[in-house]
Amino acid sequence: MSLQEWEWGQRPRLSSYTLSNVRGLPQAAALGEDRLAEMDVVAHVLPFKANNYVVENLIDWSRPEADPMFVLTFPQRGMLSEANYAEMAAALETRDKKHIDETANAIRLRLNPHPAGQMELNVPRLADGTMLHGMQHKYRETCLFFPSQSQTCHAYCSFCFRWPQFVGMDGLKFAMRESEQLVQYLREHPEVTDVLFTGGDPMIMRAGVFATYVNALLEARIPTLRTIRIGTKALSYWPYKFLTDEDAGDMLDLFGRVTQAGVHLAIMAHFNHVTEMRTRACAEAIARVRATGAQIRTQSPLLAHINDDGDMWAAMWTEQVRRGCVPYYMFVVRDTGAQHYFGVPLVRAHGIFTQAYRQVSGLARTVRGPSMSATPGKVAVDGIVDVAGRRAMALRFLQGRDPAWVGRPFYAEYDEAASWLDGLRPLGGGEFFFEARLREMRAAR
Repeated sequence: MSLQEWEWGQRPRLSSYTLSNVRGLPQAAALGEDRLAEMDVVAHVLPFKANNYVVENLIDWSRPEADPMFVLTFPQRGMLSEANYAEMAAALETRDKKHIDETANAIRLRLNPHPAGQMELNVPRLADGTMLHGMQHKYRETCLFFPSQSQTCHAYCSFCFRWPQFVGMDGLKFAMRESEQLVQYLREHPEVTDVLFTGGDPMIMRAGVFATYVNALLEARIPTLRTIRIGTKALSYWPYKFLTDEDAGDMLDLFGRVTQAGVHLAIMAHFNHVTEMRTRACAEAIARVRATGAQIRTQSPLLAHINDDGDMWAAMWTEQVRRGCVPYYMFVVRDTGAQHYFGVPLVRAHGIFTQAYRQVSGLARTVRGPSMSATPGKVAVDGIVDVAGRRAMALRFLQGRDPAWVGRPFYAEYDEAASWLDGLRPLGGGEFFFEARLREMRAAR
């Protein structure tokens, strides 16, 4: 189907909603003034942005307080602790902008803005010692690239662990313009086979801007580059990016040039709820992207208040397979931002994963999880087991800072309350097998 044959009646235009205009939404009346005031307090700390597609197509406004897509995009009072909420509310009453900003930033710094060693361990260097603050290199084969033009999204997920990118504190951002340095780094590190464009959302960029980065990689003809990945939520939050936006055809053509060049193109699509997949626009956008030769892999964290339901995950994975996508990861909410609100204890997370996994066909069992992207690597909860008469949690590295850790099983004391790796204790005492090596890595930085 050509773009001209897509019958919308008119080309959809992106409209964004922030604190300044959300009260103007017709749907805002369903929230009430008290709820809007609470949103205002939370959104002064954690970033908020929605758009007309999300508001008009994905949220059930007859019951917003119980709607998962509303919680996914609109601030909720519980996303701040009572102490932090009270502090921010008191600052807003002063109407002193400097004091308000200082209070918000002080609270943000308490929320572990860069978890899992992102600042301390992940920022790479060129051979001449130049720090590349717009990149991360944690796992041997994959490096992350943060184009400076992609440090926003079509709408913000309320749980997002990249929230520091959007709050105006430059010292917390990863961003980079220099595609030449990316190419140089890949030449110096032939172990890197995959480049992941992330942000923000790279699909916020115009096709011509994104092409400058992609073309630099293709024209460099780096023999070890096998895969370009794009982390995006555009298929869910603005599928018109691939349908009717003025540069939709150019973006799809760019995808096609990547695959025709013999480089695998993987779209790492974020879908947090099956509702996101049930619009005509999403279905058609998926079909168009796949027609370029790109493969779509799907991922999401497990989120209290949004998707902590095994039946929903089974339905979502089944729908993704039906659309030709590959279920890839169920993540555990990272220990940053509003983790206290969204986090699910690891034992319960494993139960939800297993409940969903048992319901789907083998084609959907490509998914892995529940997985923690922790400081040492991606650690999956494989099961609850008995070891020498003691109940334990079986864990396994799916990725590791040291590749020798990958695939290695290990065990933690059974703990129904723990929601992150740091809250677990090694079975039998002592320390986990990777901790000494991780200390060496920290010291080497």
